[in-house]
Amino acid sequence: MSIVDPKQHSKVLTEGPSRAAARSYLRGVGFSKEDLHKPIIGIANTWTEIGPCNFHLRQVAEAVKQGVREAGGTPMEFNTVTISDGITMGTEGMKASLISREIIADSIELVTRGNSFDGLICIAGCDKNMPAAIMALARLDIPGLMLYGGSIAPGHLPQSDGTTKDITILNVFEAIGSHAAGKINDAQLEAVEAAACPGPGACGGQFTANTMAMAAEFLGISPIQLTGVPAMSPEKANASREAGKLVMHLAKNDLRPTKILTRQSIENAIAAVCASGGSTNAVLHLIAIASELDIPLSMDDFDKISERTPFICDLSPGGKYVAKDYQDAGGSRVLAKRLMERGALHDTITVTGKTLHEEAKLAQETPNQPVIHNWDKPLKPTGGLVILKGNLAPEGCVIKVAGHERINHTGPARVFDSEDACFAAVEAGKINPSDVLVIRYEGPKGGPGMREMLAVTAAIKGIPELSETVALLTDGRFSGATRGLMAGHVAPEAQLGGPIAAVREGDKITFDIPNRELRLEVPAEEIAARLKSWKAPEPRYKRGVFAKYANSVSSASEGAVTT
Repeated sequence: MSIVDPKQHSKVLTEGPSRAAARSYLRGVGFSKEDLHKPIIGIANTWTEIGPCNFHLRQVAEAVKQGVREAGGTPMEFNTVTISDGITMGTEGMKASLISREIIADSIELVTRGNSFDGLICIAGCDKNMPAAIMALARLDIPGLMLYGGSIAPGHLPQSDGTTKDITILNVFEAIGSHAAGKINDAQLEAVEAAACPGPGACGGQFTANTMAMAAEFLGISPIQLTGVPAMSPEKANASREAGKLVMHLAKNDLRPTKILTRQSIENAIAAVCASGGSTNAVLHLIAIASELDIPLSMDDFDKISERTPFICDLSPGGKYVAKDYQDAGGSRVLAKRLMERGALHDTITVTGKTLHEEAKLAQETPNQPVIHNWDKPLKPTGGLVILKGNLAPEGCVIKVAGHERINHTGPARVFDSEDACFAAVEAGKINPSDVLVIRYEGPKGGPGMREMLAVTAAIKGIPELSETVALLTDGRFSGATRGLMAGHVAPEAQLGGPIAAVREGDKITFDIPNRELRLEVPAEEIAARLKSWKAPEPRYKRGVFAKYANSVSSASEGAVTT
């Protein structure tokens, strides 16, 4: 790499007599004359006190800024919005979550372009602000990286025998279903609620946050191993400081995101998601990131990579362990080493300056760790994601097969035009074994915003007689914590007149995973006749940010990006 002037961008803002007014403003908030003649590094912080995922990011930012200063730069921190998926789950507010991805990316872009930063560190800690940060980095193409705030520690639930059980927020959502079904009482629900979140950090399993943090390591845009340090680990401050130093190395060497984020690095990320049983949301977000780079990527690419990549990480929600256990086992370097040994890892450059193969060779695996299996003992012979098409999802839909064993299911459709209506039916005991729940008008345009259906899916898992017999499909999304036979991102969505809009109560629906089909067992002529008489419902929002989003968002099969 050739050394360049690391202040090449911010000169226009801070250098020369004509910039005296700008410097005066900045000196007014505490920057010195010397500070302003150094490279200016933007620190995009997604801090909020609404929820644990991002609550500690002020402390992370302070350590990052210290690292920037030690490496010869001047950090300038700014904030952006964020939405907690888990807190808003099951409410109208959850529609804001996916929409926030676009707004976060836009706001980071605006502040960075407005201030001519020489480099950028995006500190993110939740489901949508991580892909948003990567989208912004790709769009801006200045030296930079995404640093994950880190995972929460597992909660400890006291047991009747005097021991404790490790739990995550998923246990709370499933306890809600058990409570509704009369399986546990108020005090038992309260005990789970009180124990699940012991402090700051993102949801502990291989849910969307940890999936996207790991994907970012394999994309090369996050420093592998450093970014996986848990939120409240004693090592977090030092890891964050090292990330701050690293961005100055990127600026001096002009190592920009477009040199790192390539088709091959995206394939690395997909392989890691499939091998780890990661969230279905990775499909949506990686397609959106590829879109920022004009890299062709489709849902079919995920299916091809998943088919040849065994599932080897025993992580919640499909398995036993949480993100802290994954990091303690050796983390993403160990998984990278596994993929490299299988010939399933491209040797791409990363923000550390090393290639992914070089990072894999530095793996320090904990002896006899049970989390990341060897290839000779996979949890399943193929990856955790499957893409189905068929007459119900001509553009595709996504299923996570890491958390269940069923590969075929046929049952009667139970049709709901919103998540709320379906959840009410589950709570009222109106769902029967073998039913196929159809939740529609929750897509990118119809929702708008593709709500996650965790309130419904977790409630089902909390009812033993439904847990292994019911299936669900939606044009909305699922939480990374979802497990069971659930198809999300069904496209085209109902609001656009996709076949899901033609489903009627009692129709037979088949999930055929071996043949990659989601079928409505109704003659094609009848489906066409139903759609011919179908009329799109009025938009739920006529003005404001939700309306703007609905008017500009693409299909889920294209990443639900705005244009």
